[in-house]
This record gives sequence, C-alpha cells and structure tokens, in this order.
Amino acid sequence: MMDTMEPLGHAMANARERINRTELALERTEEMLAENIALCSRLRAQRCLVEAAYRLAEIDPPSNEGVAGSHEAPPASRTPPISS
Repeated sequence: MMDTMEPLGHAMANARERINRTELALERTEEMLAENIALCSRLRAQRCLVEAAYRLAEIDPPSNEGVAGSHEAPPASRTPPISS
C-alpha cells in the first residue's frame, strides 16, 4: 500500500508547489499592474498640464520682453560676438 500512495504524495506536493508559484507570480503581476497604472496616471496628469499651458499660451500669449525680434535691444550679455 505504501508504494501506491507515494506517487500520489509526490503529485500532491508538485501541485502545491505549482499553486504556490502561481500565487507568487499573480502577486508580482498585481504589483506591476499597480505601478503601471500609477505611472499612466502621472503621465496623463503631466500631459493635461502641458495641454493646459499650451491653451493658456494661446489665450494669453507671453509678453515679448527680452525676446529677440522685439523692439528693444537685447542685453549686452546676450548679443552674439561679431565674427570677422
């Protein structure tokens, strides 16, 4: 009788080990999914901020103070050297 029960014992032990490995893999997968969802949320929030800044710039463009092409001369430190 001992010989017939031993294969069942090994099969049960193997099945338990597979179940444990599968449960650990599932836990790791859930952790990675949570990290990916958090990253996606941060990226989406950042994109919303960039889009809002772009819309704000269209509504109320920044002033041209200190920008090349404005009517004022640029500061001396920003003028490029004259090459000969």
